[in-house]
Amino acid sequence: MTESSQMAAGQEPRLFGERGVDARVASIVEPVIVDLGFDLVRVRITGERGCTVQIMAESPDGTMSIEGCEAVSKAISPALDVEDPISGEYHLEVSSPGVDRPLVRRRDFIAWAGHEAKIELSTPVDGRRRYRGMLDGVDGEDLKIVLPDVPQGTDANVRVPLSNLSEAKLVMNDKLLELALKAQPVNGAAEIEEDAADRQE
Repeated sequence: MTESSQMAAGQEPRLFGERGVDARVASIVEPVIVDLGFDLVRVRITGERGCTVQIMAESPDGTMSIEGCEAVSKAISPALDVEDPISGEYHLEVSSPGVDRPLVRRRDFIAWAGHEAKIELSTPVDGRRRYRGMLDGVDGEDLKIVLPDVPQGTDANVRVPLSNLSEAKLVMNDKLLELALKAQPVNGAAEIEEDAADRQE
């Protein structure tokens, strides 16, 4: 799905995506997920249990229920069976992003301002590719980060272009955990598993 069609469907495009087979799977499942009214967060293929295809999805408001995971799983399974991007059997997992979630859209960096995150860039800025600090929102096309424990006389405030991000994730800490415990039990915990072999029976 192109960025223009995502925006037309009311979906905010991700700032960065997957590579290789993961990207192929994402291209198959994202239009289906969008049609259901959800957003794709991430696709990751791992060697767990032979082969596991992990799909993270959420509602535009950042929530995801078990029922939502079930709906996504049922909808994307036929698409994956038809396109068959993965050779051999695999396990399909559909889940919410979780507490220490990936940050993939502009709105994520705005919503989670004030929380600690790990940021990785596609291209180093001033020789640096990785940052860990407090998210300070978005200004124009730049992400603002406040770095901890910088040397005296060094500016703790850093700006990096959103277009240069390759990975971003919240850091689990007491503040984040406390917030998660106050949230609904299904948020960050919903997950549906399905075996490819089971779908073909």
